[in-house]
Amino acid sequence: MEKTLRTQTNLSGYNNDWYQPGSFAKQLLWYFANRLFINTYLPYPSGFKVWLLKMFGAQLGPGVVIKPKVNIKYPWFLKIGENSWIGENVWIDNLIMVTIESNVCLSQGCMLLTGNHDYTKSSFDLKVKPIVLESGVWIGAGAVVCPGVHAGSHAVLTVNSVATGNLDTYCIYQGNPAKYVKTREISH
Repeated sequence: MEKTLRTQTNLSGYNNDWYQPGSFAKQLLWYFANRLFINTYLPYPSGFKVWLLKMFGAQLGPGVVIKPKVNIKYPWFLKIGENSWIGENVWIDNLIMVTIESNVCLSQGCMLLTGNHDYTKSSFDLKVKPIVLESGVWIGAGAVVCPGVHAGSHAVLTVNSVATGNLDTYCIYQGNPAKYVKTREISH
């Protein structure tokens, strides 16, 4: 392999001043509310958690279930449809909008990541892209959904898999990066 001089990463040039997710006071208030009532193992009722998230601007449908120790970066960038389940230790790192439609299951320990860094720039610039999970999607335990992913209706991402691209409707994906393995069949 030929050795050439290349530009190197220089984190001293990092600047994300363009990114303004909300006022400092709003972010600080949410940090404490999240830590005390959402991102905890204390057994607060799911209805209370839904109410609190709505107070901070989340759009949540009826029947949403939120298990213990869920971490949500900014509820004002979150929309969840009816009867969706957010499992224990789920991390929704929503620097920008995350849309979760109805009857979606996020299993324990999965992560939805809307932010990344541009490794092609020496300043390692922040990049954000929204995530959309259509109705009936199931994200398996420990799985990761990367920025910009759109999961079609009833798609499945299996345990510990990593979705770096879109997931087609009624398809099951597995691996890192996740690849199509078969079609999802649902019986009555």
